[in-house]
Amino acid sequence: MTELNVAIIGHQFMGKAHSNAWRQAQTFFDLPAKPVLKVACGRREEPLKAFAENWGWEETETDWRKVVERDDVDIVDVAVPQNLHHDVAVAAAKAGKHVFLEKPMSLSLAEAEEMLSVAEAAGVVHYLNHNYRRTPAVRLARQLIDEGEIGRIFHWRGAYLQDWISDPSFPLTWHLQADKAGSGPHGDLNSHSIDLARYLVGEIDSVCAMTRTFIEERPLPSEGAATFKGGTSGTETGKVTVEDAAFMLASFANGALGSFEASRFATGRKNYNTFEIYGSNGALLFNLERMNELEFLSKKDGDGRQGFRTILATEASHDYIANWWPPGHIIGYEHEFVHAVVDFVDAVANKTAIAPNFADGVAEMRIIAAGLESAATGQRVTV
Repeated sequence: MTELNVAIIGHQFMGKAHSNAWRQAQTFFDLPAKPVLKVACGRREEPLKAFAENWGWEETETDWRKVVERDDVDIVDVAVPQNLHHDVAVAAAKAGKHVFLEKPMSLSLAEAEEMLSVAEAAGVVHYLNHNYRRTPAVRLARQLIDEGEIGRIFHWRGAYLQDWISDPSFPLTWHLQADKAGSGPHGDLNSHSIDLARYLVGEIDSVCAMTRTFIEERPLPSEGAATFKGGTSGTETGKVTVEDAAFMLASFANGALGSFEASRFATGRKNYNTFEIYGSNGALLFNLERMNELEFLSKKDGDGRQGFRTILATEASHDYIANWWPPGHIIGYEHEFVHAVVDFVDAVANKTAIAPNFADGVAEMRIIAAGLESAATGQRVTV
């Protein structure tokens, strides 16, 4: 079997999720090529070596530029903060490497457009990892929409709510700095909702948004505090330069209306990613915290019998499920990443496209940028 040597840049939260996916994909799915965990890259050598040993990466490297230039690397998996996405992805594509990129795509629309241009010119497979597209229940939603079960779509209502920075003592990690993250939950969380809305409803043509930063100064983090946890160092503080919450209204090209709520201050919400879609013939509801389920209402049921039914998307007929467990045996968050790796390897091996790719990322960044512009100006903005 053909082997594809993978290099991963980054070894924190997403590095772990991606590493697990590269390992599990070849165990549960019949792949056209075998991924080889060749080299892991990170800034700090000691935790990097522990990460590589734990997940089975053959080698380590602290300079990502050396990694992307290696002749024995076929795929570069980018799992670092957004401020590095552009440079790593562009260098990797120019070196002829296929790029598996964590979302959001970049710090700016201009960066995203260059990334797309370089990747297309290089002829490499480029993928933007919006993993929720590969949840079987979400795929079922798309199937029902495509089959006309919902009819004409009138409304999209999306919300992605968390509370992990609501404590004022939470440190000023990179997520809260515009030069590293680009924006706050509007880019981080709303990007997921925007991707799902484009996947399920259609293109967005105008937006109106508002943002708010509730805590403007935070303690500086201790050395290495780069994830959702991490201690502080003394009493020195720094300025938060991204929003803490973002709400956006949207008009779709097909006439539907939408709303997007994203917050890291929704007390009690840990990873509440939901959408509701209302159409002329029915409706769909999804909640990531119950990710194996899709709620579906059909007007075909007639008066007096209509109601939301809960479909457990664990039958072999649902996308990806036949490779996992018997019906009723649920899957989890990590499986979506496995599904992404499966589809990515298939695209590389068979020289086909995969979605969402960098073109989708550019379209998404246009919407994100329009939302931030609207919040800054108080005006409705055309995408």
